[in-house]
Amino acid sequence: MLKTRALAGVGLAVAALLALTGCNSGSPSTPAGEGSTPTSDKPLFEVAKDVKLEGSPTFDRITKNGKITIGVKEDQPGLGYKDAATGKRSGFDIDIARWIAASLGYSEDKIDFKPIPSANREQAIVNGDVDYYVGTYSITDKRKAVIDFAGPYFVTGQGLLVRKGDDSIKSEKDLAGKTVCSATGSTPLQNIQANFPDTKTVGLDLYSACVDQLISKQVDAVTTDQAILLGYAAQDPDELKVVGEPFTTEKYGVGLTKGDTAFQTFVNDMFTNGGDTWKAIFEKNLGASGLKVSQPAVEK
Repeated sequence: MLKTRALAGVGLAVAALLALTGCNSGSPSTPAGEGSTPTSDKPLFEVAKDVKLEGSPTFDRITKNGKITIGVKEDQPGLGYKDAATGKRSGFDIDIARWIAASLGYSEDKIDFKPIPSANREQAIVNGDVDYYVGTYSITDKRKAVIDFAGPYFVTGQGLLVRKGDDSIKSEKDLAGKTVCSATGSTPLQNIQANFPDTKTVGLDLYSACVDQLISKQVDAVTTDQAILLGYAAQDPDELKVVGEPFTTEKYGVGLTKGDTAFQTFVNDMFTNGGDTWKAIFEKNLGASGLKVSQPAVEK
């Protein structure tokens, strides 16, 4: 599990993440090799051949379409990000999504990444608009009533992002009377609404929209998982800072069609047996942040 208490030196982690932004700028088709630096030509994983997966409606649909459609985020530096200038995607979640696709036998040119807002994720999976979803998607009982999850593949906790010069918010204990923004339908927003009755909330489709409102002083803080917030702080360290300690536990899973046990088992087995690949993906995308983590065990 993520050793969030090791993040007391948030300023150091944010500074390290400045370097992270640069190391994610390479081509996604030539990722870093296992156990190597991000400049290595050795791929993180190989594309499997002659994959067979009996009893999976999702895999049957993928086979019929000849491609994989993956729901993702594209405004979260270090996790799920799309460069507006180059169109290239990078981040820990993006490489996890690519790894799953490669394990199923599909290379980068057979992947259709589809950005889905947080509030629309379950419906996109239920409708078959995406084959699976990888994008800071917390496993909750409410969501498990509608879809299934593989994983978790990462564990983090809810944090707070504020303006650099604002010392009135040092932790979640200082939120009374403040206005906090998060993504509509996200667990962090639901947590604030349920457990912080004296705090006003604003829900927007994208976390990046919340960050824009924070900088323009329309809200007092942005809340979501600390791993996401560190990325935003790294992008704009003169304007933003992460404060306090994580105050929840969030387990990221891969969102899947309800009842597709064969596909769920396939992905869970891939995580269980792919520790070296997981470590290489983490080091490439989040290693410079200073986060001290180990791969979490999948849930049965």
